[in-house]
Amino acid sequence: MRRRRKTKIVATLGPASSSPEKVRALFDAGVDVFRINMSHTSHAMLADLHRAIRAQEVEAGRPIGILVDLQGPKIRLGVLPGGSRILKDGEQVRFVRKVEADDPKDIPIPHPEVFAAMKMRHTLLIDDGRVRLRLLTVKDYYADAMVVVGGEIRDRKGVNLPDTLLPVSAMTPKDRTDLDAALNLGVDWIALSFVQRADDVAELKKVVAGRAAVLAKIEKPKALEGLADILDISDALMVARGDLGVELPLEAVPGRQKQIVRAARKAGKPVVVATQMLESMIASAVPTRAEVSDVATAVFEGADAVMLSAETASGTHPVEAVQMMDRIAQSVENDPLYASVLEAQRNAPEETTGDAIMAAVQQVTHTIHARAVVCWTKSGSTGLRASRERPEAPVIVLTPLIDTARRLTLGWGLHCVLTEDAHDLDDVTDRAARIAQQEGFARAGDRVVITAGIPLGTPGSTNLLRVAFVGPKAG
Repeated sequence: MRRRRKTKIVATLGPASSSPEKVRALFDAGVDVFRINMSHTSHAMLADLHRAIRAQEVEAGRPIGILVDLQGPKIRLGVLPGGSRILKDGEQVRFVRKVEADDPKDIPIPHPEVFAAMKMRHTLLIDDGRVRLRLLTVKDYYADAMVVVGGEIRDRKGVNLPDTLLPVSAMTPKDRTDLDAALNLGVDWIALSFVQRADDVAELKKVVAGRAAVLAKIEKPKALEGLADILDISDALMVARGDLGVELPLEAVPGRQKQIVRAARKAGKPVVVATQMLESMIASAVPTRAEVSDVATAVFEGADAVMLSAETASGTHPVEAVQMMDRIAQSVENDPLYASVLEAQRNAPEETTGDAIMAAVQQVTHTIHARAVVCWTKSGSTGLRASRERPEAPVIVLTPLIDTARRLTLGWGLHCVLTEDAHDLDDVTDRAARIAQQEGFARAGDRVVITAGIPLGTPGSTNLLRVAFVGPKAG
């Protein structure tokens, strides 16, 4: 089976969607990659979800990606006397380095690293930015601050420090345990939360050691400052607009989203746009007009994937949310302006043989109206370089490695098929044409554009472009 769109859909599993029946229904509705959020998932549940997805993969006969999202080092308040407190505009308060405050005037933060990194005049946000303070003085065991925007604070509410580079690893002990469990199961993508610098991603990649691809979530201003280095070492990016919208002015997020998407597209690495895309569908069967426009904007930008979070994890209409996202993506991709918008954002090929081949593929496919581009690959890099070109025709990726096929489910326009290595050049052409027809992309007499590397089976050696007709006996 094939999807009728090129933009991929990532859906988060949770209480509303954890049964095998729901996984099947979500896949049938259009999910390409399932996300498992380790903030709310036990290892036993992780294993159950992994089993359900892999069973669905066998039933569907096509690769399905699994993305495990690590919780990361979330900073939180400690325990307040009485459990809550009202902060008034202009009030001066004191934060103390404790788990629980003894004095009702004090606000505990049980993280020594926070007091070591905070500086005078830095901003401190509580409860997703609802309460805003500016630091006046910072000492080893306490910090005084002025309330800029007041409100109620409660025990364990989240703390954000948008101006502060925290000297903490992006992986907590819990993340390391979750990572081991995920890698032992054989998941395809690991998402790293609260990335601040490229070294955070390097630390994760060292542990992962190639057993999964690594996606860096961009949700902190410090990550934006080091975006080029983070992108260079990551396999993919996510525009995580939840915390990004807390630590940046809300009106700055759309511009930052475009910058991140364009940087990833230029690098030829998948980029996912996430958070509150169809938020109202948590409770309603119909999204707002603004939400539909938000999803459409991400698709017009050429994002590889759009993601659903609570809509499918805990909402009352998870299948309908996926169906809605699927319809929005298809509608945009069929819009007369879509191709010209993508073309206007197209990046020049890099000075490599592979990119030169892919640029030629784009031109040849357009000129002869080829029905599909067929790429032979082992590592998956050829598929991603073809995706970078955002060709009009769908890209069929042929690979002998199931791990490669599953990871590429996140890539724009990529339809992955597991097949053994080609035996010779005739096999390269004949099997590519036959599979294009079997998968429903071409009919007898249509032309397809094929890429491969010579010598065959050598990763990273794409140097061949061939045009072939689909024969009448194919299939």
